[in-house]
Amino acid sequence: SKFFSQLDRGEIEALARMAREQSFPAGGEIFKEGSPGNGMYVVKEGRVEISALVTNNNSRHIFSQVEPGEFFGEMAVLEDKVRSASAVAVQDTTVYFLPKPEVLELVERSPALALGLLREISNRLREFNRLHLREVLQAERLVIVGRFARSIVHDLKNPLNNIGLTAELAGLDQVDSETRQKAVTTIRQQVDRISEMISEILEFTQGPRPELVLPPVDYAQFARGVLEEIRPEASLKGVTLVLENDPPAVALLLHTKRLRRVFYNLIQNAAEAMPSGGQVRLRFKVDGAQVVTELEDTGPGIVPEMAGRLFEAFATHGKSHGTGLGLSICKRIVEDHHGWIATRREPGRGAIFAFGLPRPKP
Repeated sequence: SKFFSQLDRGEIEALARMAREQSFPAGGEIFKEGSPGNGMYVVKEGRVEISALVTNNNSRHIFSQVEPGEFFGEMAVLEDKVRSASAVAVQDTTVYFLPKPEVLELVERSPALALGLLREISNRLREFNRLHLREVLQAERLVIVGRFARSIVHDLKNPLNNIGLTAELAGLDQVDSETRQKAVTTIRQQVDRISEMISEILEFTQGPRPELVLPPVDYAQFARGVLEEIRPEASLKGVTLVLENDPPAVALLLHTKRLRRVFYNLIQNAAEAMPSGGQVRLRFKVDGAQVVTELEDTGPGIVPEMAGRLFEAFATHGKSHGTGLGLSICKRIVEDHHGWIATRREPGRGAIFAFGLPRPKP
């Protein structure tokens, strides 16, 4: 190995004199975690697996496999501590055992050997850190995937429930044709909503999107239509939508399907904060070159520790479901419209969200 190639003839001969050849069958334990560090080993032939017990889930983690010409077991010798891992022969294996007293004596007499050991240990620690970081990132990805999946399921439940209830109503014998036609319209709207949500989730995972080409839309007509669409679902949760003033009848450049998602997400977020029901009050104003829409609920308000993180992906507080993905999507949609979205806290009031959309230049 590279380590032994750096030693001079005298050091190699000294190691050879102290070495004791030992053989282990496949699966044979060379040393056990927690046993005394009485020496180090060099693999002559075969292969050795190094592993340790992970305490948080009581499973064994494999750190490395040692090939012929490589050494192992040196840490317990140099640190004068018990073994921190176990070594097991992967196949029929022969090793050279180097007793601790002789190794320490040779290290004290040979700067080259000491430096070589130090370099080898440093390289192994670097490799271990690299592998550990990769595994941590992989574990984090799995956690995010799980949370992402829970969020998707949670967001899809509402429109699916609406479809189920509406389909049951439409299937009743005594339902007239007008009610049945309304049910068909509602089901189509909810299917469109599911399609939009899936598109937004895909968009979120794909990163920045190209510049949108936005047509002019009457904001008053758009906002009223969206709120009428959301009102029945909010009512089922005990939430009443209250318009404190009329939306302004001004033309804004909007992607209506995407901006509809902002209203849905903000009102859904308010409903989750008011499990016993309440109100969402909406206010609109033209502020110079922008139109500002404000939503205020009658819930407990925003906790201070979450105020600065609400629009981060997967930021949640006190929820048994959801991941905060909805608010991060709101932020992206509004910013794609060259607008802004923010929240504020006021004593004795619920959560207040506001977003501004620019008016087109003449």
